[in-house]
Amino acid sequence: MKKIILLLLAIVGVFMAAIPAFAQADGAAAAAASAVGTKAIAAGVGFAIAVFGGALGQSRIGAAACEGAARNPGAAAKIQTMMILGLALIESLVLFALVIVFIKT
Repeated sequence: MKKIILLLLAIVGVFMAAIPAFAQADGAAAAAASAVGTKAIAAGVGFAIAVFGGALGQSRIGAAACEGAARNPGAAAKIQTMMILGLALIESLVLFALVIVFIKT
């Protein structure tokens, strides 16, 4: 008897899960709406990866510049100039990634 009740409850559960599938209006419109959401999520994840990589690059440049200036204080001005140039280039790459995100979504 318990197996029959469990089987009936499982069948009712499957039917309850299938009801929203019958309520969908148009398959193409629903797929397009789902694709837009998926694009936005993918663009956000891609931008997060770009920002993470940029942050790692900037931190390594900063650490190397501090170490270089500590080892050779006479060259600190040249090291700082090269560091700022490197930081600007990395930041521009992250900003280009942001522009791509806005274009694609």
